[in-house]
Amino acid sequence: MAKDGAVQLTEALAIPRAELVYRASRAGGAGGQHVNTSSTRIELLWNVRATQALDEAQRARVEAKLASRLDGEGWLRVVSSARRSQGQNREAAEERLAALVQGALVVPKRRKATKPSRGQKEARLAEKKKRGDTKRQRRPGAFD
Repeated sequence: MAKDGAVQLTEALAIPRAELVYRASRAGGAGGQHVNTSSTRIELLWNVRATQALDEAQRARVEAKLASRLDGEGWLRVVSSARRSQGQNREAAEERLAALVQGALVVPKRRKATKPSRGQKEARLAEKKKRGDTKRQRRPGAFD
């Protein structure tokens, strides 16, 4: 995921490591005494508003899509504590950050407006008529 001092998002887009802030802390959960003594949990922070990696349009899209994950100053926080080593958790956090930002940068395709065909309309109306007739026959006094 990381090439030459940057977290690669796409072929043309990468986040420089200088913009990333790493914090290590003790992770909870299984692992015995090892967990109690080593700081393997990684918290990765990236400021979306101050980054030089994105242009204005990309920055606006990422801010809009990830608004619920950003704090008041524009920091995006990703935490990883699943692995037992700090290095593996660092890689996992970088991969999750890249996946989040890649997902936010995807521009959805525009929907093409379509109309149902004449045959589809007729079939739908025929089915509605048939269903109504079936219900009408169930009523008491339908065969009088």
